Amino acid sequence: MGLDGLVVVSDPYLQRRFSQADLRALQAQYAALRDAAPSGRLRLRDLPAALSSAGVGAGKGGDAEKENSAPAAAQLTEEEWASVLKAVARADERPHQGVGFELFLRVYAEMQLRLKGAAVGKKAGGGGGGIARSSSSSAAAFLTAATTTLLHTISESEKASYVGHINAYLAEDPFLNTALPIDPATDHLFHLTKDGVLLCKLINLAVPGTIDERAINTKKLLNLWEKNENHTLCLNSAKAIGCTVVNIGTQDLAEGRPHLILGLISQIIKIQLLADVNLKSTPQLVELVEDSKEMEELMSLSPEKILLRWMNFQLKKGGFQRTVTNFSSDIKDSEAYACLLNVLAPECSAKPSPMSVKDLLHRARLVLEHADRMGCKRYLTPKDIVDGLPNLNLAFVAHIFQKRNGLSKQMKQVSFVDGLSDDAQVSREERSFRLWINSLGISTYINNVFEDLRNGWVLLEVIDKIAPGSVNWKMANRPPIKLPFRKVENCNQVLKIGKELKFSLVNIAGNDIVQGNKKLILAFLWQLMRYNILQLLKNLRFHSNGKEITDNDILIWANKKVKDSGKHSRMESFKDRSLSSGIFFLNLLGAVEPRVVNWSLVTKGEKDEEKQMNASYIISVARKLGCSIFLLPEDILEVNQKMMLTLTASIMYWHLKKPTSFSLDTENGSSCETSSISTSDDSASESSFDDSGAR
Repeated sequence: MGLDGLVVVSDPYLQRRFSQADLRALQAQYAALRDAAPSGRLRLRDLPAALSSAGVGAGKGGDAEKENSAPAAAQLTEEEWASVLKAVARADERPHQGVGFELFLRVYAEMQLRLKGAAVGKKAGGGGGGIARSSSSSAAAFLTAATTTLLHTISESEKASYVGHINAYLAEDPFLNTALPIDPATDHLFHLTKDGVLLCKLINLAVPGTIDERAINTKKLLNLWEKNENHTLCLNSAKAIGCTVVNIGTQDLAEGRPHLILGLISQIIKIQLLADVNLKSTPQLVELVEDSKEMEELMSLSPEKILLRWMNFQLKKGGFQRTVTNFSSDIKDSEAYACLLNVLAPECSAKPSPMSVKDLLHRARLVLEHADRMGCKRYLTPKDIVDGLPNLNLAFVAHIFQKRNGLSKQMKQVSFVDGLSDDAQVSREERSFRLWINSLGISTYINNVFEDLRNGWVLLEVIDKIAPGSVNWKMANRPPIKLPFRKVENCNQVLKIGKELKFSLVNIAGNDIVQGNKKLILAFLWQLMRYNILQLLKNLRFHSNGKEITDNDILIWANKKVKDSGKHSRMESFKDRSLSSGIFFLNLLGAVEPRVVNWSLVTKGEKDEEKQMNASYIISVARKLGCSIFLLPEDILEVNQKMMLTLTASIMYWHLKKPTSFSLDTENGSSCETSSISTSDDSASESSFDDSGAR
């Protein structure tokens, strides 16, 4: 106990995790448990029973525990408790000598997180279902399972696989080559990620050009501020390529929390391996469909589902009788793998053939040897195949697809492919809105705006997130929705709410959304995004007395900030052609945080190449600062009015949200952490800020 009843803890994570009221209550519970223990000493292995019998956590741990009547601690199984204790253990502690207060707090915090994860899983599992909904729900699971499923411990097989991937792909990186290769048998991976550089490089490997590497702090010795900037850049960039990072904060990366880091790495690598599993990158996938209805279905599928359909398409060529529906139980016996590789690369087969062998491990080993001869990297071991590890099997099949997909180079000419390609701006806007929606933390993960929004349900979820209480869920139709008029009902409610929010909705009807009218869908989504950011700014500007924030307010604020900083650039409007040079936005970023822009890297922005360099740098600097933005350099070069407004508003939001007095705590960097975490989701709803900052 400190001065004036203050409970002092040294761990920065615990400082943020618990309020003083929580700490005082928990300290009293800890003292009671310690006094009741034999010899007045709590042992780590006795904590589960002690916490359960004492009812510790009941009614105190947030939503997860309020929803359950039993004491919180008693709701974990023995296996889950073992995972909790393993997660909190530290090498420098001697738990057999007694559990100290901070170790007790870490156990309690980990217990709460796991209970919350279980509650979220229970909610996600309730209601809905069926084939029509499987594509979006499986996509959500595919991208979120690794980081939000807190009931699982680290998979050593997955760690070894991802380490192998990093060693292979980043071996030549000039900054990392001295630290590679990583030994998968150690925890060196988690130590190496603590400065943020490796994760930033991995993101660029998955989606080249996402991060301007000039914005990464790559000195040999980084201070806490510079590491935090890298972590903030990493998380905002991860969201910008489609990762779900709701449960991860910059402090988790700084501490090297294994299950969160491995989950993030898993998502990034999956995005890299599945980058070509779509019709735009691999138009030959049109071979998998027979008519326009199947084409619509294929376009709405997640990359995982498309990969399964491709696999079954090839298996059918080889006379395989079963349908593979997952990357786990359906391929444990290696029969599907043996057939797939024989279809794709018969010249690489050898004796004995896998199917002539009865032992499953031996058969799996022969399958992997066949893949080796094809030049495929190994993302798994024979045991991983037999155990049915879904993430690693997915990675393996995705890599096979990359090396040899077996599809015809001559695309069949079919009429329903004509509408497949969009113009560049439509594609960029679709991407921006898709990533923004997925960043909100709604239950449905979307893969294609034009397909996944057509039943109206996702739009209702988005509206409920940014304008809570506006959706009448009793009147909403939950997927799967087979009857078209039910979809129209959902979309009609969407437009009704839009009118209440004063959107411009001339000549648009619910059926236009159901029919996938791209122009009207993009127009509606832009109004949703704009409403969201204006409401966030309105809520922050307390002195406005409820006055609505307008586009012009944002314009005036930006020009004033730049002028007050001593710079002379100015924008006349959000379609001012001079913005293409990037100078104004760099001046604005430098005005709100002088140290964030390295002016030696800024060009004059006169030639096209100079403008491109500035635009790329602007986006990475803004993300490094703490802005969650989804535009591309082309949007700046072409002065996309919508994206210029969201970029400016995001910078304004970050500036208004940061503490008025801001300094770096040289002991633990907590002040810097507070600013970046609390502003890492400025394009999301207010509730998503709270979720991402709650850790």
